[in-house]
Amino acid sequence: MEKIVECVPNFSEGRDMSIINQITGEIEKAENVMLLDVDPGKDTNRTVVTMAGSPEGVLEAAFQTIKKASELIDMAIHSGEHPRMGATDVCPFVPVSGVTMKDCVAIAKSLAERVAEELNIPVYLYEEAALTEERRSLAFIREGEYEALPEKLKTEKYKPDYGKPVFNKKSGAIVIGAREFLIAYNINLNTRDVKIARKIANRIREKGRMVKNKETGKKERIPGTLKAVRGVGWYIDEYNMAQISINLLNYKITPLYRVFEEAEKFAQTFGVRVTGSELVGLIPFEAILEVGRHFLKKQGSSTGVAQKELVRIAVQSLGMEDVAEFNPQHKIIEYRFKKPGRLASMNSYEFMDELASDSPAPGGGSVAAVNGALCSGLSAMVGNLTYNKKEYKDIRDEMISVAEKAQQLKDFFVEAIDKDTEAFNKIMDCFSLPKKTDQEIDYRNNQILEATKAATLVPLSVLEKSKDAADLALMVTEKGNRNSLSDAGVAGLTAAAAAEAALYNVMINLKGIEDENFKKTISSQASQLNKQVQNVVGKIKKILNKELNIAD
Repeated sequence: MEKIVECVPNFSEGRDMSIINQITGEIEKAENVMLLDVDPGKDTNRTVVTMAGSPEGVLEAAFQTIKKASELIDMAIHSGEHPRMGATDVCPFVPVSGVTMKDCVAIAKSLAERVAEELNIPVYLYEEAALTEERRSLAFIREGEYEALPEKLKTEKYKPDYGKPVFNKKSGAIVIGAREFLIAYNINLNTRDVKIARKIANRIREKGRMVKNKETGKKERIPGTLKAVRGVGWYIDEYNMAQISINLLNYKITPLYRVFEEAEKFAQTFGVRVTGSELVGLIPFEAILEVGRHFLKKQGSSTGVAQKELVRIAVQSLGMEDVAEFNPQHKIIEYRFKKPGRLASMNSYEFMDELASDSPAPGGGSVAAVNGALCSGLSAMVGNLTYNKKEYKDIRDEMISVAEKAQQLKDFFVEAIDKDTEAFNKIMDCFSLPKKTDQEIDYRNNQILEATKAATLVPLSVLEKSKDAADLALMVTEKGNRNSLSDAGVAGLTAAAAAEAALYNVMINLKGIEDENFKKTISSQASQLNKQVQNVVGKIKKILNKELNIAD
């Protein structure tokens, strides 16, 4: 798995685009790093930048942006709505894939040491990188903000984790850490009364609010209704409205839709309405899918729909285009790294023309994946057509599970269409390697072998998933809407075609491999998988033949 780390530095400048561009320009110059999002705010005078890439690349890019911000931003003259403590206020690292939280903590500490030594900026560690429990909290570290730093640095309580306890007037201090994915999210209200926004935020956020006990006269804290949520209320002149600004620290604890619905509930209490919301920065794919599923369930509709539809429902239900366009390709982090394949992006005519050309790829391997996608799509369809029928109410949960799993399989097979062709092209590239010297010949032969092994594993994965697809096809054949029985039967046939086509491609690739142990293992595994698929499809055919009165 590719190692990907996300980094989300927040800079105390949201108005001067020339400064912002110079800072983000350091990311664009870095190797193995992608600048994912730049979100400046005029009223907050703050820009949230999102980048991601290799651990080494992100670490270097983060340092260079912090350095550039220290050169261009003067905290002595800074003002803005958002709490802040330094030119680069916070810089968290987030594990995305192939890395652990422990890895991100190590990156944070490495950056902190370098910033303190080379830039003379006091550094505090927070969240998972914190050295003490109280410093896990950003609010604790940032208490009093920039203006309080001269006095805070004199105390043991606020001694920096890295660097000297000396006030840096121009750059302030920086908080570096490691955390889970934070969703920065604003909820829009049909009022300009910031007091109402604050009241709602105080009732939602985990920290809650202080109230006076009528009996004792002392103030007591009443916790908010949502865990892993921080929130404030503010007025945004740009939109001419009050907003509830939320930091959702862990969407697995409190899903995004709960934040939105809780805000709606309290808004009604104070006589105002939620008109929509906006996402600041990016969001994980699963977090947005979860929202789509929730609102479909509330409507009594099937959640076994395409991911694109789940995203659309989520965006529309949360009113995420109330004040700005929501572009899923830009806002969902996984979409930024996973681009649609060339073949999968073609329309059916274009794909068939490409298939019928004199090029050896796409070929049978890609067609195997197409059949797997067709099978999964049909199974999802039958599951969805069964879900809303009263006569099948006893198996609604089972059918929705089938539809959801089939959608996931469909997406796998669609990606495999291009993977098979890409694997073949890599073999061809290896054949083009130089072969003048013995060393070049050995290297070329080794590269061809490894590329051929990799190309063999692509159709093998299609064969493995074909078994899962066939099992789902059998389920909808046995229990699904009888008016869609023929569709379920065709799902079975395409599963059989996907499996056998994938088997052919595995076996022809094995012919070019001299590693006998690899050949024996993969050949046996592929043959067994295909037999299992064909056995399942045999059951499907028997059901079709019986119910449709087809002679054997």
